[in-house]
Amino acid sequence: MARSINESGSSWVFPDGPLEEIASRCDVKQEGAQKDKQHDAKDRKGTLCQLTPLDRISSDAVIPDGGTGMWAGANGDWIALLGFPWNWELVNVYTGRRIPLPPISEFKSTPDKLVFESNDQHLQLLKIAICRVPTAASNYTSFSVLAIFNAAIAVLHCASSRWTVLDNQFLAYGYSDAIIHKGIVFAVTQTGEVYAWNQLSWGPLLISTAPIPPELDEQGRYNLGSWWLARSPDGSRLFLVHTWGVTDGRDYTGLVRILPAAATSEGRHGRTIRGYGKGLLGCEVYSMDTSQLMPPRPWRRIISLGSYSLFLGVNYPIIIPVEDGAEHDRPNMARSNSVYTSHHAVGLAYPPSPEICRFSLNSEDCTVGFQTNIRWTWRQVPLWLIPSFANARQWNLPSRHRLCRGGGDGHLEALTGDNIDLIAAHLDVTYTVRLAACSRELYDMISKDEGKMHHWDEPCLLMPPPAYWFDEHWDVARASRLHDTVYDLVPLDHPRRSVALPFMHDRKWLGANGDWIAAADHHEWCLVNVYTERHIPLPSLPDSKIRHSIVSSRPAYSFNWRPEIYLLKIVICQVPTKGGRYADYKLIALFDKTIFYLEGGGDWRMLEALTPAPDYPNYCDAIELRGHVFAVDETDGSTYFWDTANENLMLPFVIPPPVVDDQQYAWFLAPSADGKRLMIILTVNKIGIANAEVPPDIPYAANGLQLRQYPPVATYVFELDPLSTARAGDFLWRQVNSLSDHSLFLGLNYPIIANLKKRESKAPDGTLVPFMRKNCVYTAYRNIRYNQYPKILRCNLQPDEGETVGVISLPKDGWDSVRQAAMWFKPALNIARSVLPLKKQ
Repeated sequence: MARSINESGSSWVFPDGPLEEIASRCDVKQEGAQKDKQHDAKDRKGTLCQLTPLDRISSDAVIPDGGTGMWAGANGDWIALLGFPWNWELVNVYTGRRIPLPPISEFKSTPDKLVFESNDQHLQLLKIAICRVPTAASNYTSFSVLAIFNAAIAVLHCASSRWTVLDNQFLAYGYSDAIIHKGIVFAVTQTGEVYAWNQLSWGPLLISTAPIPPELDEQGRYNLGSWWLARSPDGSRLFLVHTWGVTDGRDYTGLVRILPAAATSEGRHGRTIRGYGKGLLGCEVYSMDTSQLMPPRPWRRIISLGSYSLFLGVNYPIIIPVEDGAEHDRPNMARSNSVYTSHHAVGLAYPPSPEICRFSLNSEDCTVGFQTNIRWTWRQVPLWLIPSFANARQWNLPSRHRLCRGGGDGHLEALTGDNIDLIAAHLDVTYTVRLAACSRELYDMISKDEGKMHHWDEPCLLMPPPAYWFDEHWDVARASRLHDTVYDLVPLDHPRRSVALPFMHDRKWLGANGDWIAAADHHEWCLVNVYTERHIPLPSLPDSKIRHSIVSSRPAYSFNWRPEIYLLKIVICQVPTKGGRYADYKLIALFDKTIFYLEGGGDWRMLEALTPAPDYPNYCDAIELRGHVFAVDETDGSTYFWDTANENLMLPFVIPPPVVDDQQYAWFLAPSADGKRLMIILTVNKIGIANAEVPPDIPYAANGLQLRQYPPVATYVFELDPLSTARAGDFLWRQVNSLSDHSLFLGLNYPIIANLKKRESKAPDGTLVPFMRKNCVYTAYRNIRYNQYPKILRCNLQPDEGETVGVISLPKDGWDSVRQAAMWFKPALNIARSVLPLKKQ
């Protein structure tokens, strides 16, 4: 596999390897790549969920549903799904193969799919333990499943057989967990008693009571926890795990102990993480050799799991080796020698608190709890799952349709075009670029996709999270956006895509140009490349003249000798390049009353206008063109410009506005398509119709946006050669009546002049769609203080008589709380081409 290397010698394309990164970005169901055609689930609906690694951002997954999409257990590639009535199935999450499970004849169903009746006793289903998964070798007919209820356990070994209910006349308290170990069924109660059944000869047998240390027993902490069963890594011994201090939906009336508040709290990848001091939450692990049960051998306390960690929940216990690591000087959530717990049962009225726990067996480490920040519906619970390619080779045997040409050896360069389209459709945009950078063949496949991935063709709206769309149910939208670093990229006439920007955690963008975003957190401004994540810190503004404050929805700064001013945006006039050692950038920090200019390797310089108080300029836009900085005053449209070659930055020239009247305009600056002339664009600042009526929204099913049409508004474009006219002393604006095959995209981003030669300039039927057209001006939010009106609109420079203006209407719920403006962004594959290997390997 060819790997692309950047100039520093480190691989940015797929730092963890191409397959690992693709697997983390694809829908989990697509990881197997080729479905079992005989049991294809393409006609079945799926449950939208999230695959959430502990130390990475979440990604979408689609799990086959069971009527209502409630899962009750998992092991490997298989999950147990519950329908009603008695519609229980084992389903492979990759192939969609389904194995129906028979009903338990001794139990009677009720309107609640989790509650059953037997001999006038109500039984609550806790989970289904898949102890042995179905395999192709057994023709998917042999497996072992336990149905664990609060007061009963049933076992099933074959889909064509009957459930066997395991009687227990000694049971005093409800069950908590059960597994099959060495052919024997073991179950633990809510108070720690362990029972065993040998189905062929004996049972039940009480093999132990709770091995609770005296100090815990005295304080009653065992009442605030759960009991779990698992197996040792080599499968030779039985593990008994007790976690305490974690509350759940059970009734703890009369207990005086209340879980204290967490000592520390932080956000990471959209999840809230809290640390708990010693004594607040705890975990003990015990081990028993079960080769002799009559009499049983004693439990032995386990003080270390070594390089292994244990993952407990509704899923069958997972014990795997885990490597310790760190991210940005913070220890990873995934660590060795730890026990991870999630919900102990399905159908809890309230989730555990904390929802997910990491108990370290290292005595010096505290317990960590975190919330996934998901609003659970249908009493759904999270479970642990290890995405795996273990079955992919089997699915691609020579007798089947192969994923790869030439033998199915798994090389990405050998993927067929159809599979490249499938993978690219499930990758977010940044990782699609990384995939294209792996080899020239992949680049050609993705760049020549015959219009299937339209985001390469035109500027798109980059939308901040949390976004909930008009075409989505609220719960679906919430479930699909669980973290703050995955954004929506919206082509105006095509389905939206996702963009993963992990570097934007706890940051807000201030501007963009090409592949680069200007961002800020509470401490610094920086430039970051969207694809390579190269980070360039920016120097601070002059402390002698400005006092910093926290970046917020209205980032306010105060001069020591001037009124308070507001940051509007960072204009990236020239992006950093490899040839310039990434120090050749040019930036403008645009405030409402002043401007700072920065060239790479230097310091910020203030551009003075020296207007008398209180008549300070009221800047609204600025750009750099041919070594000069231009800024337009929103009050009257006057344009100031400074020669940046002059180290002292003398007083600016002032260019009169092209239009002088009483109308209020929104002013924008942009370079011409050839980069030689300055263009000024003005649109009427307010649009509307008589009597302040609001036109109805027109849902646009292509991407979830809603459109409104308003009567025409005045939109003008003028241009001049500022350097020639400055020497002549005669500033004459020339009106531009047509942009020909181009359209302008203006807003928080650096102006984009896109060639839309293939687009029409108007709709044949006179409607608003298609919304993307040539010879138009598109305006979005002009600065990070995004509350100006109108929101996002399109104006045709040569409108037909009666042609309306199209306005994009964004839903208030979701974006209004973000305090971050949408902006135009044009994805590109150029950076993938620049790092391609010289030869295909």
